[in-house]
Amino acid sequence: MEIGNKMIKMSWKYRIIFAIGTAILYTLLLWTFDYFSNEKLYSLNSLIFQGVFFGIFFGIGFPYINEKLAGKFSNKMEIKIKPELELNEEIEIEGPANLFRGVEGVGGKIFLTNKKLIFKSHKINIQKGQTDIEYSTIKEIVKRKTAKLIDNGIRIITDDGKEFDFVVNERDLWFEKITERLNKKRSTTMYNRNYGGFDYVRIHSELLTSVLNRKICVL
Repeated sequence: MEIGNKMIKMSWKYRIIFAIGTAILYTLLLWTFDYFSNEKLYSLNSLIFQGVFFGIFFGIGFPYINEKLAGKFSNKMEIKIKPELELNEEIEIEGPANLFRGVEGVGGKIFLTNKKLIFKSHKINIQKGQTDIEYSTIKEIVKRKTAKLIDNGIRIITDDGKEFDFVVNERDLWFEKITERLNKKRSTTMYNRNYGGFDYVRIHSELLTSVLNRKICVL
């Protein structure tokens, strides 16, 4: 099963906020160069025009171009990504994702197997390789905003305090599928811990029935 191929589109609200913020920052940057320069580089009208143009392009135009081209490029890269699996390990769900390793958002795919969560990067990254996270070591999974704006982030926290920040499409579906496997693993672990893998309730019931039958026969 493959999920997360439907790209998250930035809403117009966030595009406009991003465009305004970018325009202001770019205008301030140009003004700073102009202020410390020995010559007058930009007029006020020039600063405003360049700031508005830069903000519109990167706040509205760039996300649109990225949505059109990034999907086609990533699909070609993801076909080649194959994780290293253990004996009797099977892939149940897979889909595109990014994993933050320091400041780099490493592109690749997430795989949910019958044993663990796997992230495998594609070749066009500085930091490459495979990251394995056993379900039994996951303490918590939380939803997060990427850049505090876009609802496409998931953070996985392990028992040893490590945090893995993923960026995925269809975040709620990923969250549901990962949570299902965590609950299933915890239920199995609790059962084995309490009963050692044996159905003691059934065994005790059969023994009690046997004892009662014997007493009845004696009487």
